[in-house]
Amino acid sequence: MAEQEQQLRTEFAAVKKELAQVRSQVSTVNKEKEEMFRSLRSIRDKIKVRSTKLKTLKAERDVLTEEVKKLKSERDTLNIAVKKVAGDVKERPTSTERSSRSYDKDKDADDPRKMKREMEMLEQKIETEVISFTKEQQFRKRIKELQKKLAKISVQREEQKEARIASGQLSETRRKAQQSHKKVQEKASESQAKHQEMNTLYEEIKGFRGEEKPLVEKYITFKKQFEHLKKKQGELQKKVKELGDHFDEQTSKNFKAIAREKSAEVKEKMKKGKKLSTEDILAWQAGE
Repeated sequence: MAEQEQQLRTEFAAVKKELAQVRSQVSTVNKEKEEMFRSLRSIRDKIKVRSTKLKTLKAERDVLTEEVKKLKSERDTLNIAVKKVAGDVKERPTSTERSSRSYDKDKDADDPRKMKREMEMLEQKIETEVISFTKEQQFRKRIKELQKKLAKISVQREEQKEARIASGQLSETRRKAQQSHKKVQEKASESQAKHQEMNTLYEEIKGFRGEEKPLVEKYITFKKQFEHLKKKQGELQKKVKELGDHFDEQTSKNFKAIAREKSAEVKEKMKKGKKLSTEDILAWQAGE
């Protein structure tokens, strides 16, 4: 019995020693696990921040891309209009030049006011003067020639006016086309800048993902080690408690046995009429 009790005490000491070692290992592994978790969380926070920014940039870039498409369509429409107006302007001087060349042959072509005065004078002579039929016919022929020339001059001036208007339209349309092209370039540049910033973020996220993978593997390893050690710690604590309870019970039994033995000795003294000490009285009370 004494040998068995000694074996239990040896086992109790060994289990307590192992428990202390396991507790130390649990603490160490837990610190490493938590450190790995903090590193992992830091990496994931960086990825989250960049992913959120990437989403915002993508939305902004998509808006700019749509604006560029719209502006390109407007610019192309204006360029077509420029070509059309430019063609009209180019054609108009040809007609005007032909009219100018035809009038340049006549000395009166440059001064419609003189032609009108001449017409008025001839018409007055026909109405107020006595002239021969032949002369009248000559006057009327001249009047018709002047009327024809004046009509051509009127057409020429109208063409010149239209040419000026067309030229103004060309300038305005060309200006709008240039402005539209400038806007296309600006928006395209903004869109490209967003795209480049997105590529930079993609690369950063890719790098962080590369760092994240080994951290996850290490964290999982430490977590498994921690859970294994915690389980082992629990088993050892249970064993220590069982052995401790056993020894507490044995200690209590031994104390009671000693108390009963001492109480019996005190009773024997009392029977013999011997004087009791304070210790004897306490021992007797504990044994009752």
